[in-house]
Amino acid sequence: MIEDLRTLVEVESPSRDLHALRASAETVAAVLERRLGGQAVLVESEAGPHVHWAAGGDPKVLILGHHDTVFPLGSLERRPFRAADGRATGPGVFDMLGGVVQAVHGLATLDDRSGVEILLTADEEVGSHASRALLEERALACGAVLVMEGAADGGALKIGRKGCGTFQVSVRGRASHAGLEPAAGVNALVEAAHQVLDIAALGRPGTGTTVTPTVAAAGTLDNVVPAEATVTVDVRVETADEKDRVEAAFAALAPHLDEAEITVRGGIGRPPMPESAAAGLFAVAQRLLPGVEARAVGGGSDGNFTAALGVPTLDGLGAVGGGAHADHEYLLIDSMAERAQLVAGLVRAIQQAEGHEGLRRGR
Repeated sequence: MIEDLRTLVEVESPSRDLHALRASAETVAAVLERRLGGQAVLVESEAGPHVHWAAGGDPKVLILGHHDTVFPLGSLERRPFRAADGRATGPGVFDMLGGVVQAVHGLATLDDRSGVEILLTADEEVGSHASRALLEERALACGAVLVMEGAADGGALKIGRKGCGTFQVSVRGRASHAGLEPAAGVNALVEAAHQVLDIAALGRPGTGTTVTPTVAAAGTLDNVVPAEATVTVDVRVETADEKDRVEAAFAALAPHLDEAEITVRGGIGRPPMPESAAAGLFAVAQRLLPGVEARAVGGGSDGNFTAALGVPTLDGLGAVGGGAHADHEYLLIDSMAERAQLVAGLVRAIQQAEGHEGLRRGR
């Protein structure tokens, strides 16, 4: 498992780098074929190749993940793969190449893999725009989804996720000389400041809704009234009602200054993942791994999409570790075999389940 993890980590795969993602997809496909047999198909997309493997037979379970990472080319030279002192480190070990390796090795222990599919996409880290239709299609066809994203703190499985999205609010004003005739201008920066306060007020922490302005830009020179400004906003919601409310509120934003204009782009692209979607599968996981805990988390994954379709979905089955998207990212080596066995047990239970309703109830 460690050698396969090394193989994947040492082929860098930053999102949007099509050349690197092709090399990554080919490497992932080779590992799948070597460990599981059959053929792994590269599914071309504008975001890079997705990797799809199917054992054959009636589809029953989709193992879902991604092979793109957030780290730019050159990160490996600065932080080479290392396995020592109980930890594996290197770009992407936790998010989420460790989960890919665990899934593959878990499946390799099964004599019967009928109905199992694996889909590893190329653009999860940048919104899944080029893979969403495919992953939703395969999720609906299979009827159950195991998401190999990294575990929550302490190794907990992820049974709920907030819906998440990004908005960009653009302000257009009018430039003028800041000393000679400031009143002749329409100050886009002042308007943006008003908008930031209005936007921040949309959050409802009591219901799990966070609305956080994160990036702002305005102005050209220190003696020019700025004609343009932009504000980027991160939004997280727990319910579909809150998604609708926040999106409507952004659409209704109005300027405070005369002659200022506002344009809003974006939305909540990943719907909330309700805990009900994971209830049955988590009950099975508890029987297989007594003591395993569950968490609802703020980050999004492709499990948001499959759960929103009503497909039983259990997330956080990947690596146990931490530091996602950071230089201190790590995976706990001793947990790898246990998590591989958990995936194998879940697949076996799904294969034997009495229909998808049984999975929803944890039978």
